[in-house]
Amino acid sequence: MTSRLVLPERNRVGTTVVGSYPIPAWLAALPSAPNLADALLVVLKTQEMAGIDLLSDGEFSRFDVNHPDTNGMIDYFVAPMDGIATGLTRAELAAFRSLQGMQFRSAPAGVVRAAVGEGSLNLPAAWDLVRGLSERPLKFTVTSPYMLARTLLDRHYGDLRALAAALAEVLRTQVAEIDAAVVQVDEANLTGNPEDAAWAHEPINTVLSGVRGERALHLCFGNYGGQSIQRGEWRALLGFLNALDVDHLVLEFARRGYDELELFTDLRPEIALGVGVVDIKDNAVESPDLIASRIEQAVQVLGAERIRWVHPDCGFWMLPRSVADRKLHALAAGRDRFEGRGA
Repeated sequence: MTSRLVLPERNRVGTTVVGSYPIPAWLAALPSAPNLADALLVVLKTQEMAGIDLLSDGEFSRFDVNHPDTNGMIDYFVAPMDGIATGLTRAELAAFRSLQGMQFRSAPAGVVRAAVGEGSLNLPAAWDLVRGLSERPLKFTVTSPYMLARTLLDRHYGDLRALAAALAEVLRTQVAEIDAAVVQVDEANLTGNPEDAAWAHEPINTVLSGVRGERALHLCFGNYGGQSIQRGEWRALLGFLNALDVDHLVLEFARRGYDELELFTDLRPEIALGVGVVDIKDNAVESPDLIASRIEQAVQVLGAERIRWVHPDCGFWMLPRSVADRKLHALAAGRDRFEGRGA
């Protein structure tokens, strides 16, 4: 089935999602392997029917039927790794809580007590759950090694940069076996810590070097309980973005507004831009006309050749399914209206 590796033609704006989708109530209530398989089909078909071009598995491949409340963009990756323990002492908890910039977490995802290795982490197996379920191209998402490192208490490397590099090597080895049309690295912590932007591209580029398809980076200001976790400006990260070995970016704009668009005229011309046109921190569903106008504004500022993708600002996991589904339909209808193909 080769069509799942074919992305939309370059002369049009593609629609995609960032990654996550609300877990169906029936899966949360009755977690099982058959129900998980059904949920994967549901989220893919929902996107297909909405008109989305590049699909995600809703990140349901991370769902653990034995521990349905513990999957996520952090613990799923680090808990299975060698060298990282999830049982912490009171002293270790106190040490983590004293770290700057981590107040949004009450505890670390783990403590690094030895050299990091892949352990039982198996991203290729997660990809195998979904890779044959749709004829449309699929993306596979992986949390940034920088963000993972920031959520850990390090008792081995003694250096954030060294820890991020070790995590990156584990992820690089695993994504090298994944033949998704797009592999997307997700980063939602650097936006609030721009002082690390001078080097944070290094571990991310390590992961991207293993990607067999198109390489993407999603960058946002966080989303937990409908709130932004980080504060900052895109301007502080432009050098970081230009240092990435990436094909396209997937960036948050709808919530923040579009005043910063002009900054991206200084982005390397070979990096395509994905523009957030759907606010995932608001239950109100955007009209197709509003989404079309947001795409038009981005094109007017940066040119049609730069705008490759439109998408929600971040994942849908915090929204009710009914709202997420309507936003998906609005996204595709708004893109079609922008291109003169909608009613």
